Amino acid sequence: MALWKKKIKELGTANEEAEMSFLDHLEELRWHIIRALISIVAVAIVVFLFRNIVFDKVILGPTRDSFFTYRFFCDHLGLLCFGPQELQLITKELGEQFFCHIRVSLWLGLIVSFPLVFNEIWKFIKPGLHSRERKVTRGVVFTCTMLFMTGVSFGYFVVAPFAITFLSNYSVSADIANTITLRSLVSYMTMFTLPTGLVFELPIVVYFLAKLGLLYPSMMRSYRKHSIIIILALSAIITPPDVVTQFLIGIPLYILYEISIIICARINPDPKSTDS
Repeated sequence: MALWKKKIKELGTANEEAEMSFLDHLEELRWHIIRALISIVAVAIVVFLFRNIVFDKVILGPTRDSFFTYRFFCDHLGLLCFGPQELQLITKELGEQFFCHIRVSLWLGLIVSFPLVFNEIWKFIKPGLHSRERKVTRGVVFTCTMLFMTGVSFGYFVVAPFAITFLSNYSVSADIANTITLRSLVSYMTMFTLPTGLVFELPIVVYFLAKLGLLYPSMMRSYRKHSIIIILALSAIITPPDVVTQFLIGIPLYILYEISIIICARINPDPKSTDS
């Protein structure tokens, strides 16, 4: 009887320790989230204070002929001179400019503070990894940040100018004028940049899976046709419903997929190739 009481007491103590450990993890996660949110809000406040620069130079930049991409293509590739139709931006609601201002500030706050946000996420994940996994993921914050910023830059300097030019010049009738709301422009600019930054993380995901022995190049080659369908579907989701922007996203995504196969082949070759 005494032995059973001792066992029950030990089980109760173990359950209390497990519960405390779980609560400790929740508390730690809470502080990581708070620090990440503080970094986003801090950058967002700075962006909010410089509204003239942010809107005139960043948000409205791709809508003007003087934008870098238009000048670059026209100066270096004279046959590819293009630009958007002169856009007349309007607001339809009383607080539209104010709420768009807040929205832009928060999105830019997330983009600019991405290294800090991802670092907080990684600090929470890293203690749970084994030593081998930690070696594999060394430098992950820097690499993911560079890929994310590359994707955002590609969306801003390549996808946005081509898409805005196509959509602003598209017309079904000469009697219909393009008057665009500020909210619409902000929504499109968000779709052109933020999702593109996220999907550009594909090579790093493949690198880690291959390093851990969970992915082989033969697997990626066998699913190449399936990947094309998934890429086109993903491009349709994160871009407006027109063919030009879908291919502007889909083509680099497919190139990233092929690059990921090369990375996978170097990190974790197929077992048959190692035996031969």
